[in-house]
Amino acid sequence: MKRPFGQHFLFDPNILKKIIACSGVTKEDTVVEIGPGLGTLTKFLSFYAKKIIAIEIDRRLIEKLEGILAPCSNVELIQADAMKFPYDTIEGNFRVVANIPYYITTPLLFRLLEFKEKVTGMTLLMQKEVAKRITASHGSKDYGVLSISAQYHTKPELKFMVSRRAFVPPPEVDSAVVHFDVSHLPLFPVVDERLFFDIVKAAFSQRRKTVLNSLKKFEGIGHALSASGIDPKQRPEKLSIEDFTRLANALK
Repeated sequence: MKRPFGQHFLFDPNILKKIIACSGVTKEDTVVEIGPGLGTLTKFLSFYAKKIIAIEIDRRLIEKLEGILAPCSNVELIQADAMKFPYDTIEGNFRVVANIPYYITTPLLFRLLEFKEKVTGMTLLMQKEVAKRITASHGSKDYGVLSISAQYHTKPELKFMVSRRAFVPPPEVDSAVVHFDVSHLPLFPVVDERLFFDIVKAAFSQRRKTVLNSLKKFEGIGHALSASGIDPKQRPEKLSIEDFTRLANALK
């Protein structure tokens, strides 16, 4: 079967069980699975969750899944684009558990966070390098805009690595499972979110420069850095999310 949507299928039952264990899914949970592929994770989830909503964009896979998942009475199969799906129409809160195509990892993560009031947690299998950037702490080479954006509303934890050899067909890179505890409110409240993210993006657009130089377009940046207790000669990767929060609030 050709794979127009970049699927790499995972069949190893031990890895599938580890993903579910990391997710914390219980019989009280509704679970959204994005990209069920050939239904291997879906079938395992059906034993642990109250209800599974499996969203698959590929019509040809839908036809196969209808047969594969027929015995699973708690699975609702929907053909839809996960990037456009109206998650607010799902009754009650839900968890997300998914092996997602690499090419939509970042946009899908932030699409789901648009519905953070309904999402109680996410457990996603993704490209290892993206997982490292999402979970990176300040001071590391992987820390940047993606780290801060993900950690603004979630607490992501890299749970375990998955070799490319576990997939059929194997991708060109290894993968990792990341679990996200999702907060309805920002973990680092700021007065002006738009200003906060403008500062973060500007700082990392020139990460070799000092924060004073990379943020010089912001009026009063020198005073704001001083008021925030931030060394103006620091490079952006040395600043924690709390540092950026104090800086944004000082500039407002």
